[in-house]
Amino acid sequence: MNFSLSDEQQMLLETTRRLLGKEYDFATRQRLHRDDVKGIRSALWQNFAELGLLAINVPESDGGLGAGAIETMLVMGAMGEALVLEPFLASAVMASHLVVQAANATQRAELLPAMISGDLIAVPAHDEASTRFDWTAIETRARPVQGGYLLRGRKSLVPYAASAHLLLVTARMPDQSIALFGVPRNNAGVDLNSYHCVDNSAASEVTLLNVVLPADARFDAAADLGRALAGMQDHAVAAVCAEAVGILDKLLDATVTHTRERRQFGAPIASFQALQHRMAEMVLHIEQARSMATLAAVRCNEADDVLRAKTLSAAKVVIGQACRFVGQQAVQLHGGMGVTDELIVSHYFKRLMAIELQFGSTDQHLQAFAAHLAA
Repeated sequence: MNFSLSDEQQMLLETTRRLLGKEYDFATRQRLHRDDVKGIRSALWQNFAELGLLAINVPESDGGLGAGAIETMLVMGAMGEALVLEPFLASAVMASHLVVQAANATQRAELLPAMISGDLIAVPAHDEASTRFDWTAIETRARPVQGGYLLRGRKSLVPYAASAHLLLVTARMPDQSIALFGVPRNNAGVDLNSYHCVDNSAASEVTLLNVVLPADARFDAAADLGRALAGMQDHAVAAVCAEAVGILDKLLDATVTHTRERRQFGAPIASFQALQHRMAEMVLHIEQARSMATLAAVRCNEADDVLRAKTLSAAKVVIGQACRFVGQQAVQLHGGMGVTDELIVSHYFKRLMAIELQFGSTDQHLQAFAAHLAA
């Protein structure tokens, strides 16, 4: 099978790398993290919009590029290399997929052009303390009231909620079905407790206390909302796998450079055979991760639910193992300085640690893969 990139895909990758190399160096990331819990710089987000990055996962019929998972993989890889904090994954991948799958024509016409232009940031607010790896364990409640709906509940680890204009909130209806609502962040009754996560990304605990919404706030176009939510998760898994590969590549480069420059016993430590073996193992893990990230991107739109789920779980396992092994080896080969905040290696390591747990840990996906094999 030919995995070479088309001219358009290569241009997309190079353009994204060039933008981030110019506008998003490590010092900029550090300053952004310290200065703003929102974790977003509006000028850079508009640059994403102008390049068409926010339109990748929107169909051409809705004004987007209709590019899909492979192009998302390329962009996420470049963003991993730069350790981008902006909510590209949450808004341009996850929320875009959910709006496309679950919104009706009127809602799509209102939301998607604004998301593409960068004027509207929407993020999913689905996870709760009880969900873990079971996305159906929703305790937030919604019930019909005169002219609309009333929501009560709490959402955990909502990515970049403080930056978002719209929260895509899942809630359980009186008949126990799950519904999806578009909730403006500044709506009465919406309370945010925002913070930085271990990888410096931004998140919030969102409390919904008697939030009243109009009837048209409910997304009702999806014949099977559960399938739409599962599809969003699958695309998110494929995206973070690609992001991880970008980070792993940079982490290996930084480690090789450091071992060539650091001298011990009168010679660069890169000349020590034991350390060469460790770095060779890092390369093997990275190449396996790259192959599985590509497979995940290819298969995340697979019509066969079992094959898709099995492939994505396998990819997440391989990626998770690579994140842990390569990250730990890189920190050890850098010594104590590998965990200091001033060195980018520590930030690569923390983001890899978060990816290993995001959207299901390595152990959870290994169990899911085994269950698919046994079925």
